[in-house]
Amino acid sequence: MNHQKHIGEAIIKKNVHTFPVKIAQTMHEHVRAVTNEMPNIPTPLDVKGEVATHNTVEIRKQKKFWKLGIGDYNTDFLDINRDGELVVHEGNYVYNIAELVKKYGTSLEVFLPFVAKERLVDLISIFNFYIKIFKYRGKFFYHYPMKVNQNREFILPLVGEGANLEVASFNELSLVKKMWEQESFNPKIRVLCNGPKSPEYLGLIEELLQNNLRIVPIIEDLDEYGKLQNFRGELGVRVDLGVVVDSRWDKKINRYGLLPQEVLQLGRMRNLKILHYHAGSQIQHQTHLMDALKKAAHLYVKMQKLNPSLDTIDVGGGMPVPYERKKVVSPENLIRKMITFLAKFSESKKINPPNIICEWGRYVVAPSQMTVYRIISMKNIPKGNARKWYVIDGSFINDLLDTWSIHQKWHVVPVNKLHAKKYHRCWFAGLSCDSDDKYSAHGMYVLLPRLEDLEKGESLYITFLDTGAYQDAFACHHCMLSSPTKIALSDGEAKILRRRESPEEVGKLFGW
Repeated sequence: MNHQKHIGEAIIKKNVHTFPVKIAQTMHEHVRAVTNEMPNIPTPLDVKGEVATHNTVEIRKQKKFWKLGIGDYNTDFLDINRDGELVVHEGNYVYNIAELVKKYGTSLEVFLPFVAKERLVDLISIFNFYIKIFKYRGKFFYHYPMKVNQNREFILPLVGEGANLEVASFNELSLVKKMWEQESFNPKIRVLCNGPKSPEYLGLIEELLQNNLRIVPIIEDLDEYGKLQNFRGELGVRVDLGVVVDSRWDKKINRYGLLPQEVLQLGRMRNLKILHYHAGSQIQHQTHLMDALKKAAHLYVKMQKLNPSLDTIDVGGGMPVPYERKKVVSPENLIRKMITFLAKFSESKKINPPNIICEWGRYVVAPSQMTVYRIISMKNIPKGNARKWYVIDGSFINDLLDTWSIHQKWHVVPVNKLHAKKYHRCWFAGLSCDSDDKYSAHGMYVLLPRLEDLEKGESLYITFLDTGAYQDAFACHHCMLSSPTKIALSDGEAKILRRRESPEEVGKLFGW
């Protein structure tokens, strides 16, 4: 796809405030004039009386309460219908999640490929928009890090929208080899190779270079530098900048990358093209992301004097996702600051502006999946901020491992009964016999409709949003529980990607 035609579309579509005031006023006046000329058309109030207006007002209140339909929370594609059920919008297509769980059962993973594609296209468009506006002479490249979600259904749509790739292991690169041999890629695609390089990994890098894939190993340490000195393709080097950021990473110890002084002591490196750093994951403050870029830019100038071939800064990942229903870093504001800083910095240092790579994988794919469960039972909590245990028909340890491994906080909403008036303060328990198989919202609670208010034979379904990043790769079979069924919603249809395993199929994984 030609992304030049998307320049500015993302900003026009989702950030109307970026229009010049006069243009916005002109558009508003035009719409008002056209509206005034239209004949009197019956309104919902005229047609259906006060009920229609009341329903609309109630739905707005419900959406505000559950924080749905809001771009800042990655829920702009989510809505509530008049029956109080969660629905997904894809253009003019509408998917009723409550109906889908009745058809496919739970636990259920719902993948939304159009969300991932739209987020990638918007990201590329915003970068290209500001590159054009500020007449920046460098280029932007997006590299999707496969470790975020290696599923075929995630990767291929992103490649189709212009993503390059980043791999971190021999096995991931083996998948790239398979796709390359099947001619699934544009010949111009570029693959970055991060992570420790085993002999097999290095051998496959060399093989793919010989097969004309544009592949760039990123040097992680001095040992790898020695092994790649005679590599005939392009090279990158990862640097530990030592910046302190508000991130999940350990602030004191970073085992990845060379220190700045180590890189400079290496002198000239053959075919060095990329300076790469990764400051952290889920970085909460824009200033921290900019601090890392500024430090990298100063190192870039010193390195380029020794390596004239160096022309790119790879800022890695770190762009946050609003798991906690709080506003986080604005991609538009951050990208604008990145471009303006690099433009002024390059001019002051009299260097060609560097190309920019980002690897914001979580940002692109996390919102493209939700994980749905049925509440199968309830139990009182004698002490705690919550009052009820709601037991789900799945497992946090198996399906959403970050829940206990890093105590991830999730955006949880009901799939049905979104119009309920009475709620319980809840914690969640998984199906395994492990005491860590729970979600307690950092010791707070989640408000959810009361089970005692359900009709006879009715169930309550809930969904955890933003589960598209890392959870699939971390999934396991603790207590031999089955993985959720996975479906994809696209072009108005639901398609089964993987069915829930039978007990026999899970047993085979353990040699039975």
